[in-house]
Amino acid sequence: MIKEKELYKGLKPFRSCKDYTVSQETYELLLNQDFDMMVTLPVPSGLENYYKSEDYISHTNVNKSVIDKIYQRVRKHTLQNKLALINSFNFTDKKLLDIGSGTGDFLATCKKDNWTVFGVEPNKEAGDISTKKGVNIISDISLLKENNFDVITLWHVLEHVENLLEYIEMLKSKLNPNGVLIIAVPNYKSFDAIYYKEFWAAFDVPRHLWHFSQQSIKKLFAEVSMLVEKTIPMKYDSYYVSLLSEKYKSGRTNFFKAFYIGFLSNFKARSTSEYSSLIYVIKNTENTI
Repeated sequence: MIKEKELYKGLKPFRSCKDYTVSQETYELLLNQDFDMMVTLPVPSGLENYYKSEDYISHTNVNKSVIDKIYQRVRKHTLQNKLALINSFNFTDKKLLDIGSGTGDFLATCKKDNWTVFGVEPNKEAGDISTKKGVNIISDISLLKENNFDVITLWHVLEHVENLLEYIEMLKSKLNPNGVLIIAVPNYKSFDAIYYKEFWAAFDVPRHLWHFSQQSIKKLFAEVSMLVEKTIPMKYDSYYVSLLSEKYKSGRTNFFKAFYIGFLSNFKARSTSEYSSLIYVIKNTENTI
């Protein structure tokens, strides 16, 4: 397996992006052509402070702005879609780990469907909300047993991980040999990303340290003998991301323009497969369920 430093070799400038959520600082996106992925530099010290905002919605149940309300409504629907996906693998023990579990809504939904659930959430406030929902939360994945879970999910989490290759190895170690790893990440090759350029909300610097393509996900997990068996589009993401991107670009919420760009992104992806966000179903290459 390659070393982490290989991901930082031969980087080429791609574009500059601003942190619109917390600091208003500017960061550089640099392209690693070998892995077809980008890295955010510099990585600021005290990165946890860049998550301290009510606008960082995965850590809260905020329902103030119109965008918040849209997000919360869509989330209820997507939770059922996620549950249907993990149920499609027909595991008997039904043991699930959700990393970056936020306020625990996904785990609570799965628990009601008789899954034994655990969550990893370093944000204390979000973890406290999860605990009130009856969900088991720990702060560090390394504390968990190896070969222990049928399904491990990361919903828009992998892009936040600092030591990426080491973390991918750890994910595999916590999974049962016949288990399934489900990872959802933004796709910087989508039409909405190309259209909004530096204003694309899913760049979300500096919280997003990595920016993946389909090719990069395949290559990264091949390093630990894991195979992407299936990709699934997250079609709602193009609309939500376009709403935020439009606000960053123009300073106002332009619903009609954002809806049009989101629709166009999904329409073009029907032939290119480059949706705004993608779910990857990943398994060990030497094992099948």
